[in-house]
Amino acid sequence: MKTMIFAIMGLAMLMLAAACSSEAPAGGSQPSETVETIYDFNIALYQGSDELGSETVTVSDLRGTPVVLNFWAGLCPPCRAEMPEFQEFADEYEGRATLVGVDLGQSFALGSEAEAIALLGELGVTYPAGAPDDENLARELGVLGLPATFFVAADGSLHRKWQGVLNGDKLAEITDEMLAQ
Repeated sequence: MKTMIFAIMGLAMLMLAAACSSEAPAGGSQPSETVETIYDFNIALYQGSDELGSETVTVSDLRGTPVVLNFWAGLCPPCRAEMPEFQEFADEYEGRATLVGVDLGQSFALGSEAEAIALLGELGVTYPAGAPDDENLARELGVLGLPATFFVAADGSLHRKWQGVLNGDKLAEITDEMLAQ
């Protein structure tokens, strides 16, 4: 009986570690060789509807300026760790790039909507954030763990994917690449 309990606990820990990764591959991901448009999905906003003009937005609604989509979960410690720098980025790049937090907590069994909203309030996060209405979104986008950040150029093409924690300097560097295009 103890062996079975330890096996189940070990499996649960492995699943949590995979779902909530804290390290990016060396250098993060590389820019795509071909032009790839991002899978279009709806985001029901918890906050930021005044800024984005609607309580529900699609990725295609955001075309016209570069967009940074940060996939996170309320119970993901690495996601929580990067959020203050993402808030600084949102403040600094306001009007030049749009940051949207996409809560995948329910998809990864890493928190509820209420836990996500509570985390945003606790950390003082004010940039637009919400949850997708597509429960298969992580699979559609190839998000294997959290956090993950996608950089979408103003024309809707996918500029770059970053798997793992992203600091403010790298976030600004990649966004500046998009702005220079």
